[in-house]
Amino acid sequence: MRNKIGNSIWGILFVLIGLAIGLKAFNIIDSSIFFNGWWTLFIIVPSITSMIKEGVKPSNSISLIIGILLLLSATGIYTWDFTSKLILPIIFVGIGISIIFKDFFNKSINTIKSINKDGIVEYNAIFASQEILVPAEEFKGAKINAIFGGVELNLKNAIISKDIVIESNAIFGGVEITVPSNVKAKVSSTPIFGGVNNKANIQNDKSVHTIYISCTCMFGGVEIK
Repeated sequence: MRNKIGNSIWGILFVLIGLAIGLKAFNIIDSSIFFNGWWTLFIIVPSITSMIKEGVKPSNSISLIIGILLLLSATGIYTWDFTSKLILPIIFVGIGISIIFKDFFNKSINTIKSINKDGIVEYNAIFASQEILVPAEEFKGAKINAIFGGVELNLKNAIISKDIVIESNAIFGGVEITVPSNVKAKVSSTPIFGGVNNKANIQNDKSVHTIYISCTCMFGGVEIK
């Protein structure tokens, strides 16, 4: 239902633009649809669509606020100087809030992390890259930090004997996680000018174990396949 509403918003927007261009071409209307700051709609509309589809999150809230501020600046209500001074603080406050409260919204993830605490390994790539191929042994979870770098974690041969958590932080960097075909992958993400792409096979078998992947992306991306 939410996907249909989000698609409807985009559809209505493009229909209105097409009609306005057509009517203007035949001199039926004189006003231009390209008002000052019209381009901010490509920030505002996706933000609203994301809120409808996924609920209100720090990422879509921040992008909506930035889009509105840019629109107000373009129309002359606020000066660009004033707007530019607000954008950076809003971004960092939003990032901080999302990091602080992220775990409070992932109770199942917290429980699994506490159970598997001793077996969680950490991989860091800072201005560098790492390629990790996990051997055919039990894997209990990981924390991945890619900061101006990249991490490739291949779990195809890993043995997953219970539900586990992978915490992934991509800040101006990228993370690629390859999961075994006999598990489910569930993603919880906080993208801030970044994104998560989950290409893992969908498992409908309730008896298989789950890899919970908790992602924070700031100008970076995480791909699960």
